[in-house]
Amino acid sequence: MQRSGPGVVAYVVIDGNGVEIEPFTTFLRDLLLTDASPLTVRSYAHDLLRWWRLLVVVDVAWDRAGRGEVELLVGWLRTARNPQRARSASSAMPPGSVNLRTGKPSLEAGYAASTINHALSVLSGFYDFHLHFGRGPAVNPVPLASERRRLLGHRSPIDVQPQHGRAPLRQKQGSRAPRSIPDRLWDELFAEMGSHRDRALLAFYVSSGARASELLGLLGEQVDWSGKRIGLVSKGSRALMAVPGSPEAFCHLAMYFDEHGTPAAREPVWRTLRGEPRQLTYWAMRCVLQRANHVLGTNWSLHDLRHTAAARMAADPALTLPEVQAVLRHKHLSTTEIYLQPRIEELHDKLAEHFARPREERRFAPGYAAEDIEAVFGA
Repeated sequence: MQRSGPGVVAYVVIDGNGVEIEPFTTFLRDLLLTDASPLTVRSYAHDLLRWWRLLVVVDVAWDRAGRGEVELLVGWLRTARNPQRARSASSAMPPGSVNLRTGKPSLEAGYAASTINHALSVLSGFYDFHLHFGRGPAVNPVPLASERRRLLGHRSPIDVQPQHGRAPLRQKQGSRAPRSIPDRLWDELFAEMGSHRDRALLAFYVSSGARASELLGLLGEQVDWSGKRIGLVSKGSRALMAVPGSPEAFCHLAMYFDEHGTPAAREPVWRTLRGEPRQLTYWAMRCVLQRANHVLGTNWSLHDLRHTAAARMAADPALTLPEVQAVLRHKHLSTTEIYLQPRIEELHDKLAEHFARPREERRFAPGYAAEDIEAVFGA
């Protein structure tokens, strides 16, 4: 897979001879015309590339593939090791283990169920697209749930949403509660940051609820010092939106500017600190957090900072849930409601206090005989 030139589809898939695979390009171009982001096109291209490599191994043309080839792909994804899970450091936690300090499990060594389901969705959309134009197999090789057509039919909005089972080959995905950073562990993490830039970044993450890539794309002209706001390009709508930042975050931002200079209007705010200044990338910021995790023995991620901001806002009685939804820029209120659930991290601390609390002795009013009390309430 390679990135194409400007003005065309963002990414294309090429075969082993370096030739562009036209059916994939046609589908990706249509995806781009539906206003999908370049990152979505890139993700779809990766799944199509994996599918193409499997078809080459079994020597089956893309327009002759059937359910058997899809089953082969799912079986391989269920058993193969994901190369992105490789741990280079000997001290890194093995895949699938649980960090005792944070309670967060590390990713499994293989491909996640969501990854397999995403690959099936991409293939299903790819073959549905070509079926519309009379190309490819006569039947979509990716099986669908038998109830899907009934669910797409008209129904009254006041009726209960019907439930249906998973489609064949779809993997079971468990619901995971968002993991936020407890205050005591947050203080440790913040103290481990070695520069005003990193402290400002963490303070903005936890006060604005910004996604990792959104905050890293901040420009000099998008910092509103008087209103204590910053402008971010939202991931979903790709529109510039103003989000609040805490006074502490702006304080560390000012100290960062004092040390390394104030960026111009169209220059990136977050820059590298060594060598020639360059824009700080997602992977560089991820390394900053990984170094702190190595020292503290934790496994926090950049997205945990957004979860922490959301949990703090949802727990504030002065903020309503729709207000929290507006700050986090969630499309549906149901997404924000998951932060009303009890935080597992806080439950651990509360249970520790519960177990350490001495048991209260039962006391009775004077005048009652001990044998009468024992007969009524037991020993």
